[in-house]
Amino acid sequence: MKYRDLPGTDLTLSEVGFGLWTVATGWWGKIDEPDGIRLLQEAAELGVTFFDTADTYGKGYGEEILAKALPKQRHDVVIGTKFGYDFYNNVPRIGHQERPQRFEADFIRYACEQSLRRLRTDYIDLYQLHNPKMEAIERDEVFETLEELVKEGKVRYAAAAIGPDIGWFEEGEAALRHPNVSAMQIIYSILEQEPARSFFPIAEETNVGLISRVPHASEVLTDRYADGPPEFDPSDHRAHRKQEWLKQALAKADTVRFLAEDTGRTFAQSAIAFCLAQPSIASVLPNLTNLHELQEYAAAAQTPPLSDEELRMLDELWQEGFYLEQPAAAAVDGE
Repeated sequence: MKYRDLPGTDLTLSEVGFGLWTVATGWWGKIDEPDGIRLLQEAAELGVTFFDTADTYGKGYGEEILAKALPKQRHDVVIGTKFGYDFYNNVPRIGHQERPQRFEADFIRYACEQSLRRLRTDYIDLYQLHNPKMEAIERDEVFETLEELVKEGKVRYAAAAIGPDIGWFEEGEAALRHPNVSAMQIIYSILEQEPARSFFPIAEETNVGLISRVPHASEVLTDRYADGPPEFDPSDHRAHRKQEWLKQALAKADTVRFLAEDTGRTFAQSAIAFCLAQPSIASVLPNLTNLHELQEYAAAAQTPPLSDEELRMLDELWQEGFYLEQPAAAAVDGE
């Protein structure tokens, strides 16, 4: 594993992190708790030090399972969690619809205390606004409250996790330019490069580190669909995408398979290496569901980086729409 400093902070993140939504929500296939705990423990053994979760993942379960899996490693890992969704009101959720959001000062404090309790810790390294809209980013009491939590030692740094369906470029730019935001989580992959490409110069200008998720574009940039896409369970997040989207995305993926030909990288590792080619990105969060994926993806940081020629070819493909008629596809993203 390799590590990168998060600009403007004293945090160092593993280049490949672990996003807990796959083990906590059931939206990416069902993972039993013993298997989830083993995955998290094995990740730590492989050098993963950045673990990203959210209070809404499994109604707190994502935080609880992390605490169960790594009870003695608190000071050896960086924990990011998120707030902003009110799942405490016991209002039934229909399917994958968005929960109501709350960013009042008292709710932020309440959510923080609940996260600290579930994580069994007295501080959160990165406390992220979860899919905030402009109203929340521009609301003074949000960052005043976060600043108070930092002074109290309960939060080390405030951050934001954005997009794509709930808020995207405008929210991202506003968050990057906010003086209290130390990191921002985005979607970025070979198949979905905007608006991330527009964020890179802003992040460099403001000295804010980026965290990239969904590097495999819903597993299209892996060998999982070599025999064609499977039938997804209705509870699976991917089942909600149109088959036409998947067909187009697979066609685009075929144009970049040269990245795994005699390069010392698998196709999935190449997709992660593409994200890590951006110096503004401190860590990448692939979707992890089993031990094989974990071992392969964690090793991506040690594979040969993409060459200048490979990056040039990928940029040309992107600019030309992968030489297909349809525009770039959007990746399926978790909460």
